[in-house]
Amino acid sequence: MIVTRGVVKRFGRRTVLAGLDAEIRTGRITALVGPNGAGKTTFLKVLLGLARPTAGQVAIDGVILDGSPEYRAQIGYMPQIVHFPAHLRGSDLMTMVTALRGGTTQPDLSLAEAFDLGDTMRRPLGELSGGTRQKINAVLAFAFAPKLLILDEPTAGLDPLAARILKDRILAERARGTTVLITSHVLPELEELADD
Repeated sequence: MIVTRGVVKRFGRRTVLAGLDAEIRTGRITALVGPNGAGKTTFLKVLLGLARPTAGQVAIDGVILDGSPEYRAQIGYMPQIVHFPAHLRGSDLMTMVTALRGGTTQPDLSLAEAFDLGDTMRRPLGELSGGTRQKINAVLAFAFAPKLLILDEPTAGLDPLAARILKDRILAERARGTTVLITSHVLPELEELADD
């Protein structure tokens, strides 16, 4: 599904990605592992179109990424650190994302139900704990049946029960044929989840 050839990303004189070649297979969970500062998040941002490679080529499902945003509709993204406006509610975010996607598809809120978010989705995000905001972050990533899930440290800040719910959902998505790219510093978690 994802093929990169010779991807280079520089920020000024600093080279973060130096000739990255990769093939991430469809319908599998692929772990991206490395120490802090290795370029994992930069690579994810290149895939999302949030950063453009300095050189090289990226293709998703045979389509070479050229700055056109259409392919992003098939991606669910859960960033490691998310900065939601404090006055918004989780339900506001869901309404906004639904509208940005054209409003034709109703979001799947089963993960919100599994997390027992209920009334929490109607509270201002600034009033919520970091772990609860992370749950809402997960709900947004999974809400529109993405073909590709990009999860950057998805269980960071989650309690053990919420982390188990999320890991079960990741495995269910793989069983559905979704391609998952995940980063984590928790190696036992990656051993449990990752195919590659």
